[in-house]
Amino acid sequence: MKLDFYQPKNAILKKYIEGYYFIQRQENHKSIEYWTFPNNFFIVSVNLGARVEISQDKIYIASSGEDSVTADFVTRYTKPIEVIYKDVIQEITIYFKPLGIHHFIPKTDLLFEQENGVGFNPFPDFYTVMKELFRLEDRSIQIEKLEQYWLSKFITKDLQLAEFILRDVEADLKINEIAEKHGISRQHLNTLFVKYLGKSPSEYRKIHRFRAALLKKKTTKSLTHLTYESLFYDQSHMVKDFKALTKSNPQAFFKSVDVEKENVWLFI
Repeated sequence: MKLDFYQPKNAILKKYIEGYYFIQRQENHKSIEYWTFPNNFFIVSVNLGARVEISQDKIYIASSGEDSVTADFVTRYTKPIEVIYKDVIQEITIYFKPLGIHHFIPKTDLLFEQENGVGFNPFPDFYTVMKELFRLEDRSIQIEKLEQYWLSKFITKDLQLAEFILRDVEADLKINEIAEKHGISRQHLNTLFVKYLGKSPSEYRKIHRFRAALLKKKTTKSLTHLTYESLFYDQSHMVKDFKALTKSNPQAFFKSVDVEKENVWLFI
């Protein structure tokens, strides 16, 4: 399976999209299975000629035998997901940063009421344009057209309160302190967080710590130093969270994955 990950070239898109990758059909394809681990992105995957099934801990992709586009999204997962490509098909997957999707889709409330969704079709021209992208053979033109399309859907929204709360959660302030700081109740803070990010502040913070540890592991060899640099209370706290998010302890996990990659997953 050939997979290329790109970061947006456009300055506006860089603020709201972490990146995207392409999977290209190969002649001698084989069934591929891997584990992907929790993150705080809103992930949209678009496939050509595929049948996609999503459950709580598994995503299954197989050829549909039809020349049609399908799309799905995943926004809330707190445990590893097993991804199975029964057939290697064509795919474009886009990672929207936390709060990012709100700047492209007018009404997002229904999306965040679900953990994931098959049949994602946010605009009348979405499937048509995506199918045209799959037909392009030049990757640079694909990238240009993909970014042009999402830029055409850009919406200016005032999400200042949500942005401030998000920063405070990432800075590891206590929930009561954040609520008091912004003059709202703890319950209202939780409601806002779920509305805009699809998960509770505690879920988000656990994943944020985990992802921060993955980034810092590139330069930090000692797990003890990594524990405190990533805002874990102590090593037992780090072990507990890693087991919940990866089904493995930190030492075993870091032996199994390549943290130098843009996306961290474990092939099985």
